[in-house]
Amino acid sequence: MATIATVYNRMFSKSAEFGEETARLRTVPSVDQSARVRAFANEDIYFWVKRIENGRVVRRADPAAAGMCWKLIGTAGAAAVLLIAVLLPSAYGLLAGYQIETLHDESLRLTNQLSSLEVEEAKLLSPARLEELAKMQQFIDPAPQKLIYLDGRQGAMAMNKKKF
Repeated sequence: MATIATVYNRMFSKSAEFGEETARLRTVPSVDQSARVRAFANEDIYFWVKRIENGRVVRRADPAAAGMCWKLIGTAGAAAVLLIAVLLPSAYGLLAGYQIETLHDESLRLTNQLSSLEVEEAKLLSPARLEELAKMQQFIDPAPQKLIYLDGRQGAMAMNKKKF
């Protein structure tokens, strides 16, 4: 490939290689030499591109490549295991913190539930409530002579009473 400057030089210069006849046909009016463009760098270099077809080329087997691949896989695996081993305790601590907070919240909820159940139990077992239930179900107090007081002595318990 030629640059445009080379083409212009060939067209407008009088050289012996074109012959006199061609030079006569290509005569141009004289050009002022002060207005001439200086030569471009590397304009005389011609680059030729050759197409290379590698369709039939077969790569040679490299026995060291397989070993290098396995070493790389082993190193990457060891690095991953090491990274996991380094990060595992902090991740476990983070999860344990979440579990502690969950258990703390559950403890507060159960404490509140226990106190509300104790208040409800106290309301249900109050003497005024029991008296009201007794009147609704028509319970009566037993007569004093029908009361049996148990003490810890032998024969005073209900199971030890003689049968007639």
